[in-house]
Amino acid sequence: MKKLRSFILNLYPTTKFFFAVFLMITPLLLPGYIYSYLAPVLCLIIAMVAGKTKLYVDIVFKGLISIVVMIFLLQSFFYPGDTILWSWSIFSIKQEGIDFSLQLTSKILAVGSAIVLFFQITKINDLSRSLEILGVSPKATYVLSSALNIIPEMRLHLLRIMDAQRTRGVETEGNLSIRMKAFIPALTPLILSSFSSTDEKAITLESRAFTARTKKTSLHKLEKTKSDNLVRAILLIVFVSILIWRFFL
Repeated sequence: MKKLRSFILNLYPTTKFFFAVFLMITPLLLPGYIYSYLAPVLCLIIAMVAGKTKLYVDIVFKGLISIVVMIFLLQSFFYPGDTILWSWSIFSIKQEGIDFSLQLTSKILAVGSAIVLFFQITKINDLSRSLEILGVSPKATYVLSSALNIIPEMRLHLLRIMDAQRTRGVETEGNLSIRMKAFIPALTPLILSSFSSTDEKAITLESRAFTARTKKTSLHKLEKTKSDNLVRAILLIVFVSILIWRFFL
């Protein structure tokens, strides 16, 4: 299991990206919705092997699935059709709405699960460095990494602020009203700390000659391995086979 975990986590960032794109595109090419609903299960298995089960489940099952269920219900009630399965007052569930909901929600779930899995098994710094190796400007990669890291950083700042409030005797746990009373006063130090961290980042970048018009070097090394070539070859073969089967056979 450890070897398989290291195999997944040590893949080159672009290889993981190609795999995520494969999981996002193939549900759109294949008819039906069974494969699309199996894609999140595959992502869950990979997350379990990579040791990212909790984070994956928190995002997909607590966030994505709730959105998918809402879309499924709305489409089931309001999608036009003639085959009525259940009705009450002005509301009715139609067979056409169920079929369309299954198709739509399966695709959304497959694409969302692939994106979540990619960012769970890929380090942001590795992704930025791989883009720089491909020729992307360091300024663009820094903007990308900053945008992807801003939410986790603000979450850590908020947790520190809430811990500080608890040490002062402020009640931060309980029902929704208690949590809101503790959360609202934490917004001011959270915003101020975000501004101060922005200044610190700007000073750090200038001290490292980030804006200098010279060729940039990096101590962060990334190398492709035979495993990356193998995974990419398998993905390419499977993808081409799906295209041939879908459009020619």
